Amino acid sequence: MKQYQAKNILNVAIAGHSGAGKTSIAEAMLYLSGATDRFGKVGEGSTVCDFDPEEIKRKITVSTAVAPLEWKNHKINLIDAPGLFDFEGGLCEAVRAADSVLIAVSGKNGVAVGTEKAVEAANKRGLPKIFFVNGLCDESARFYRVFEDLKASFGPSVCPVVVPYIEDGKANIYINMLEYKAYDYQNGKPVEVKMPDMGNRLEGLRTAIYEAVAETSDEMFEKYFSGEQFTPEEVIVGVSKGVKSGAICPVFCGDALLMRGMEQFLDGLVWLAPSAEEKSAEIAADTDGNPVELSVNENGATAAIVFKTVADPFIGKMSYLKVISGKVSTDTQLLNMRTGNMERVGKTVILHGKKQEDTSAIVAGDIGAVLKLQGTSTGDTLCAPARKVTLDGIDYPNPTLSMAVMPKNKGEEDKVAQGILRLVDEDPTIRFTTNTETHQMVISGLGEQHLDIIVSKLKGKFGVDVTLQKPRVPYRETIRKKVQVQGRYKKQTGGHGQFGDIWVEFEPCDSEGLEFAERIVGGAVPKNFFPAVEKGLRESIMKGPLAGYPVVGLRATLYDGSYHPVDSSEMSFKMAANLAYKAGMPIANPVLLEPIGTLRCTVPDANMGDILGEVNKRRGRVLGMNPTEDGKKQIVEAEVPMAEMHDFCTYVRQVTQGRGSFTFDFCRYEEAPQQVAQKVIEEAKASAEEE
Repeated sequence: MKQYQAKNILNVAIAGHSGAGKTSIAEAMLYLSGATDRFGKVGEGSTVCDFDPEEIKRKITVSTAVAPLEWKNHKINLIDAPGLFDFEGGLCEAVRAADSVLIAVSGKNGVAVGTEKAVEAANKRGLPKIFFVNGLCDESARFYRVFEDLKASFGPSVCPVVVPYIEDGKANIYINMLEYKAYDYQNGKPVEVKMPDMGNRLEGLRTAIYEAVAETSDEMFEKYFSGEQFTPEEVIVGVSKGVKSGAICPVFCGDALLMRGMEQFLDGLVWLAPSAEEKSAEIAADTDGNPVELSVNENGATAAIVFKTVADPFIGKMSYLKVISGKVSTDTQLLNMRTGNMERVGKTVILHGKKQEDTSAIVAGDIGAVLKLQGTSTGDTLCAPARKVTLDGIDYPNPTLSMAVMPKNKGEEDKVAQGILRLVDEDPTIRFTTNTETHQMVISGLGEQHLDIIVSKLKGKFGVDVTLQKPRVPYRETIRKKVQVQGRYKKQTGGHGQFGDIWVEFEPCDSEGLEFAERIVGGAVPKNFFPAVEKGLRESIMKGPLAGYPVVGLRATLYDGSYHPVDSSEMSFKMAANLAYKAGMPIANPVLLEPIGTLRCTVPDANMGDILGEVNKRRGRVLGMNPTEDGKKQIVEAEVPMAEMHDFCTYVRQVTQGRGSFTFDFCRYEEAPQQVAQKVIEEAKASAEEE
């Protein structure tokens, strides 16, 4: 593929609800343009963009893929994003690299949650939106109902550009509303035909176009509402400018699988979508945090953003780049602004799904990849050392479902950890921690399917079998009563014996662990043994008297004791401290503490009652409710025990159909109710017996 200048490069993310046909649309565009010589199908696992073994097996898009095509002297970089909410990180990556967003909408199901999320992601980045209503050859497709849905959901900016003429429930003829021409498809190719009689519907569609053009400027708005007619030139220029500025969202339609309407769509994309030269310029920050304007100029100092990473066991690390300024060419040195290290660029490639094509350089406005940048991660800025700037990174959703990872074969813990860390490089929506307290490796993701694919990839890529189970909750224990106890350790052997005798006062206090004090009078215990007593107590509090959880909020005061001039040692006083702890804790009214977290759950108004009821059911306390900034949703704030939150992610997803989101952060420990404490203690005892 030849190199194109930024003015002839279009970077288009393909987004939308799962099942709307995003990958099929990409496949139709690639096939029609000659970028591929066969039309791949999702069901057969033969598409360019769904090449990962997990995608082929499950017949869904799991991660972002890039595939370029050439159409009428333009290069269009298609960035195919996943539609399932469990892989929302892929949408964030695609939108970060794109200059416009093509939103696929099912002609049968219309506007869905994934449509709303795609529009929201485009709006967040200020990108133009282009709708493609797909699958119109299905007899259950209802284009005009879907079009009304789009207008109702996203306002008068929704503008019909290509619409179908439906006869006997079939959409065979497609009408270009701007050219005012009709096309039928014969042997898979468009043929211009006589304009069919659409009656009043045509006038309604023209009104929709005029309304959209009126939204593009105050001058057009005044002209439209004063009753003046737009000239055909004003309409065409208005739509073109409006799409590039984001004021108009054009609607195309067709059927990707049957290749209907695709030529008109590609023509419309080249004409309406903004080029990289027009849209890829960015505001970066210099080393002092001051804004720096970067223009799309291939002769300028290099600045590029890494928007995706692939960790391939055979090829190694592959970093997907969008170059904003300058060029990234083989054998150049670039500065990684996050690490401060220089990275030598080895091989630069243009991506065609899983295939790579060598290129001498990736120029400003274009997308490509660099192999084996070991110190570079997704979201990093690579720039010329002469102009140090940092570009905006990628805002990923927070993972909300956590599970403990257990290797099926003993001794493979390190192999599992290494594999997961490689996957975290690829997918920053994965979190991985090792809980030293519960001795579990815990992995967090965006949902059940997300974690299921991680398990599959660990087996497929790294050869390790794992199972997932509910992670243990890190409880704590404390006391509620002051007690005074003796700890006396005496052991007689053939030589020197062991003797240590102390009196300790245990009482509750406000601390994160143990507070040690002493008030020994008259040298009953020599000072040099105080550290041994403290050490013995600190080791003892790691296991509480109820369920073996660490003890917090404990003050231990050494106030009396005795010693033997020959037999006393640090070890004997350490043992005496342990005995005092074991004697005192059970009689000091010990209680179990459970971790409490702060929940911030954002949901549509209609789901408020469900969420409030669920929070109460999970023993939570609602603290308040506030509308979001745009007023479209409500934020419920509550405090909920961590033990009750394990499957909350699944509940929110189901009840809000994916529209809801939440964050949950630990805030403090509180005494657990008696019935909860009893259950935890019984489980701990059963677990100890098994071990």
